[in-house]
Amino acid sequence: MPDIPTATPRARVRVPLRFADGYGADAELVTFHGLADGREHLAAVLGDPGPVPLVRLHSECLTGDVFGSARCDCGPQLREAVERIADRGGILLYLRQEGRGIGLYNKLDAYALQDEGLDTYAANTALGLPEDARDYTAAAQMLTALGVTELDLLSNNPDKSAQLRALGITVRDRVPTGVFTTAHNIHYLRAKALQTRHTLPLAELTELTAG
Repeated sequence: MPDIPTATPRARVRVPLRFADGYGADAELVTFHGLADGREHLAAVLGDPGPVPLVRLHSECLTGDVFGSARCDCGPQLREAVERIADRGGILLYLRQEGRGIGLYNKLDAYALQDEGLDTYAANTALGLPEDARDYTAAAQMLTALGVTELDLLSNNPDKSAQLRALGITVRDRVPTGVFTTAHNIHYLRAKALQTRHTLPLAELTELTAG
């Protein structure tokens, strides 16, 4: 395994999760000491994880997760992930990497550029920022601290599985999430399929953007 700092669990607390549609699940939330980036990332252990748990790396999205923004698919992905992981048993890592790592204010600045016609990645680079600044070293630390060295990854993003494998975590399978389209996020989803090869139905998204 690559030489990365060891993290350890800091505290564990049981929290009943409840969503606006009435769905609920009980989670054990875990905090950590020693994360490489110094951020307050969180693990939610759901259901009864087996030897190869289902895991999602969910990057924080205040606009989508909290306010229900229709400009992305983050809120529905979070809701779906909690239910699917609770049913099978696994872990959701809630990572404090707003706006693919560029922060909330920069994300909103990028939204303004998207309103002028740039896609989500071009908007970041127009601000002098990386297309995707996320690093999953802390995620690998958290998983290792929880005793997880092999997993099935709930994600459409091939970069997440590639980074985890490079960090010494065995990704047995990458399990696609659902596709949550709105009139406001079609161009965003299409850019993810084209630019970073997310496993999304490109033909269907192209038809919707052309319609």
